[in-house]
Amino acid sequence: MSDTQDPTSPRGLAALLGPAEVRSLAEEFGVRPTKQLGQNFVHDANTVRRIVASAGVGRGDTVLEVGPGLGSLTLALLDVVDRVVAVEIDPNLAARLPVTVADRGADLADRLTVVEADAMRVQPAQIPGEPTALVANLPYNVAVPVLLHLFSELPSLRTALVMVQAEVADRLAATPGSKIYGVPSVKANFFGRVRRAGSVGRAVFWPVPKVESGLVRIDRYDEPPWPVDDATRKRVFAVVDAAFAQRRKTLRAALGGWAGSSAEAERRLVAAGIEPSARGETLDAAAFVRLAAQGSIV
Repeated sequence: MSDTQDPTSPRGLAALLGPAEVRSLAEEFGVRPTKQLGQNFVHDANTVRRIVASAGVGRGDTVLEVGPGLGSLTLALLDVVDRVVAVEIDPNLAARLPVTVADRGADLADRLTVVEADAMRVQPAQIPGEPTALVANLPYNVAVPVLLHLFSELPSLRTALVMVQAEVADRLAATPGSKIYGVPSVKANFFGRVRRAGSVGRAVFWPVPKVESGLVRIDRYDEPPWPVDDATRKRVFAVVDAAFAQRRKTLRAALGGWAGSSAEAERRLVAAGIEPSARGETLDAAAFVRLAAQGSIV
């Protein structure tokens, strides 16, 4: 990440959106927030500034934003980074975002690229340049799949600072042995170090969601402790899914289908240095990588 720009001191070029502006733009664009697309628009300038500051982005960064909506976070990002690539699935919002940016920060318009696409399926060829950071208010209903897909497809992403449902934030940042540690926790840790980065109240959104929100930060490993190629990732994710499909079972029993039999599962577990009577929630990402490697050489 660039350290030549203080993210807490925006250049002040954009007029950020407040509650009145968000509602006015929504009415002007004919936007009715839908649960299907997970649309809850942030209307608090201090919140979006805090998100940008927590992301640690600055000059030299190309930020990928997913679900920019009406542009609240987009405008705050454009104040401090060189380029924002905004991926928006709603064609109406995708078409309107450049207009909003031009109206509220004319000098920022050439820093924005809008890609009309589904973030769960977007491919690197659709994303111009090499984004260095993901900063987004992710749609809550698809937050984890989107996050994992983007880290899988875009190795240039060094960090992510995302706002998700508080419960999801807790699960992503959970550590082995906790009751909420599970598939999202392991898979996120496959890519980098994960931590909670704060909470966000419901009142800063329109419409007001029924759940609390949380910020999660992921810093990709500078030197990955294991291979991170697609083949390895798919093998690791397969064994993670199998291990947590039946949480109450021991790994020897839970991984019988994955390994072909309980006896073969036990053999692979022992070879990976894992107690067969252990359960999935006690293993860190490194243990799952070792176990997946055993499966690949049988």
